Amino acid sequence: MTEPTQTPLLRIDDLWVSYGPVRAVRGVSLEVANGELAAVLGANGAGKTSTLRSISGVIGKVRGKVAFAGRDISRMPPHTISKLGLAHVPEGRQVFAPLTVAENLDLGAYGRRGSDIAADLDRVFQLFPVLADRRGQVAGSLSGGEQQMLAFARALMARPTLMLMDEPSMGLAPITTDKVFDAIRTINGDGVGILLVEQSAERALEVASRVYVMERGEVVLSGSPKEVADDPRFVTAYLGPAVQAMPEFTDVRLEET
Repeated sequence: MTEPTQTPLLRIDDLWVSYGPVRAVRGVSLEVANGELAAVLGANGAGKTSTLRSISGVIGKVRGKVAFAGRDISRMPPHTISKLGLAHVPEGRQVFAPLTVAENLDLGAYGRRGSDIAADLDRVFQLFPVLADRRGQVAGSLSGGEQQMLAFARALMARPTLMLMDEPSMGLAPITTDKVFDAIRTINGDGVGILLVEQSAERALEVASRVYVMERGEVVLSGSPKEVADDPRFVTAYLGPAVQAMPEFTDVRLEET
């Protein structure tokens, strides 16, 4: 007997995004299962950030369908999408710099009601103890790593079932990046699905269960982390077309990226 297929938490079909005459995303299709951590990799300008922004409704789509939790969200505004349980942690963190840590977290719970908000606040302080220590400090005075943790915590205050994370390790020192990825593992371990865009391929391949590789706005490769890392097309897509002319990269594998 055929096993019934579970509806993905997120499904994108034939997504196209343009900035004027420039096609940033070309026919992208991907999916994320409930509780899954999927990663999107690719060189700068591959269309990764545009894909996430389109999913969350920050930018419009030329065509294509985005379904989340069984609902078509293709034409919904960002605030409506957020209320359905999809949170976006944007590139560059984008915390509200003049506001305190506590005020940023309050904004994350905007639109929610009930005593469970206090319990969620306790939970994010357990996950990020440094934020509890700095709850009265303005967000703009935090370090880059602390701001990234605040961005995660603010998104968690919306109680999402799926988080879009865009370049969470950007500009961070290696030891801080370790802490950020520990937090990503913990969040995912608590059952929150994650679609991760990450420039560090090695880090992403360590935590993801499914990987999509984009090049020039298209998904050119997908599969398990091992399948992607072992595919010679991964190096070309990740480092860019110029790599084809460099003989020293003809047999690069994961440990060399």
